[in-house]
Amino acid sequence: MYVPAHFAVSDPAALHEFIERHSFGLLVTQLDGAPFATHLPLLLDRTAGPHGTLLGHVARANPQWREAAGQTALAIFSGPHAYVSPSWYEAENVVPTWNYTAVHAYGRVEVIEDHENLLDIVRRSVAVYEAAMPRPWSPDWSAPFVERLLKQIVGLRIEVERLEGKWKLNQNHPPARREKVIRALEQRSSEDALAIARLIRETLSPGGDPQRE
Repeated sequence: MYVPAHFAVSDPAALHEFIERHSFGLLVTQLDGAPFATHLPLLLDRTAGPHGTLLGHVARANPQWREAAGQTALAIFSGPHAYVSPSWYEAENVVPTWNYTAVHAYGRVEVIEDHENLLDIVRRSVAVYEAAMPRPWSPDWSAPFVERLLKQIVGLRIEVERLEGKWKLNQNHPPARREKVIRALEQRSSEDALAIARLIRETLSPGGDPQRE
């Protein structure tokens, strides 16, 4: 990903937290010589490997896994984003832009088909995503229907070799202009616009960007 220095975020803890918060990612590999992508949740195990390990699964009918083993995959995690109008700057010779946050993770794919490891990925996924539910769903993991479902999926493990973070939040503009962008975004009704406004304000707080190295 193209990451100018003033947009770069390299703090591992911040990147890991971002992945966990925006864990529904886009996994890109090569299939038949062309890029192939699947949208899927990816759990992050921060303790496995120097940069963490991603865990997930795809449908066995999805052809992506058949050539993925050993490939270097790209997992893309997207956060809030918002259009920025040049009229908000109240300045001449400025152009429209788009503010956004994203993390890219790179690593080699390991395909998981054995029962125990595949069941472990599914159980961990359910535990994470059911945790916030009023009555978390917890099936009988030894039930026949679970066994049938496991036969219809394939697990993926990706030990992360490299992480890239990009927080594009008007850091290339003077603080006064960024304040104007914040005010304009705060008048918008979308959650993304409000989230971007909060993130821009963080870059203006004492000490600058707390999530950057």
